[in-house]
Amino acid sequence: MKILDWYILKRYLFTFLMMLLLFVPIGITVDLAEKVGRMIENDASLGEVGFYYMNFTVYFANLLFPLFLFLSVIWFTSKLANNTEIVAFLSSGTSFSRFLRPYMIGATIVAGFAMFLGMYLAPIASQGFNEFKFKYLKKNKDIQQTRDVYQQINDNDYIYVSNFIPRNKTGHKFTYEHFEGNELKYKIFADNIRYIEEDSMYRLTTYLKRSFENGVETVEKESRKDIDFPFEIEDLTPVQYAAETKSYAELLKFIAAEKKRGSSNIGRYEVVKLKKWSLPVSIFILTIIAVAVSSVKRRGGMGVNLALGISIAMIYVFFDKVFGVMAEQSDFPAVVAVWFPNVIFGILAVYLLQNAKR
Repeated sequence: MKILDWYILKRYLFTFLMMLLLFVPIGITVDLAEKVGRMIENDASLGEVGFYYMNFTVYFANLLFPLFLFLSVIWFTSKLANNTEIVAFLSSGTSFSRFLRPYMIGATIVAGFAMFLGMYLAPIASQGFNEFKFKYLKKNKDIQQTRDVYQQINDNDYIYVSNFIPRNKTGHKFTYEHFEGNELKYKIFADNIRYIEEDSMYRLTTYLKRSFENGVETVEKESRKDIDFPFEIEDLTPVQYAAETKSYAELLKFIAAEKKRGSSNIGRYEVVKLKKWSLPVSIFILTIIAVAVSSVKRRGGMGVNLALGISIAMIYVFFDKVFGVMAEQSDFPAVVAVWFPNVIFGILAVYLLQNAKR
């Protein structure tokens, strides 16, 4: 690697690191100013608040990783252009593609770290971040589907609960159906179901079981009955942020299980899975756009490049958020929603790169 490569690579990584160190504390300050009243009102301890902001740092950085990088590349590349350093590089016989190489090396390093962060560290941070948020900041908000819960537990068993209360692990108007092939073998009804944690059992009140064998129906009734069902109470209604808290391997298993159960949140889970891959790719795309936009010395200086860069960044965020919400709340394909911004901006990156070379 030559002097030029080391020079640009060091500036690339150093500026990005400084951008993180600048904006993350600003994000923490703004968030604290907005939420400190609710934290005090709900008796959040100082240790819990500190742990929340540790998780917030990782969560916030992972969420805005590409944008921080984009702005940092525009910043230091614009400085190179204003100091006519880029002109000197290219005048020495260095091609634009060769000039771009250390940027791509830096993007590879950052993308590798972003992938590790998204696959392993961000899920851990998301768990603590969201638990604190719903415990102290959104106490009255439901984090689970609690009405008309219908799930396929495995290949043969289905359950339905009219109303589920996560706080005391109790459900009302419970139904359990067991099939063998396409034939219903038995069906259980209960007015209430409650999970008894110390016994790892489910207690049913006003229990009724209807069994079907060779066309003959038998009925069993009891006022109360304890049964060991083949599901965990948490499996009934996964929290809204369940997918965010799982490593990639765990997420794949979780999505497969939720598909079997007929979950209505598959779109949300698929978006989380696909973004673990699309985010590292976006780092390369945004790096190319940033270099192409800011490598030309413009009248108005660095401010023009930054304004143009921020505009592009906001459009990217707009596309990403709009299509993400469409996939989460409708039948819009998650793969299209997640990759569409990268495809559009990838085409833009190629176009800007060709113009920059000329």
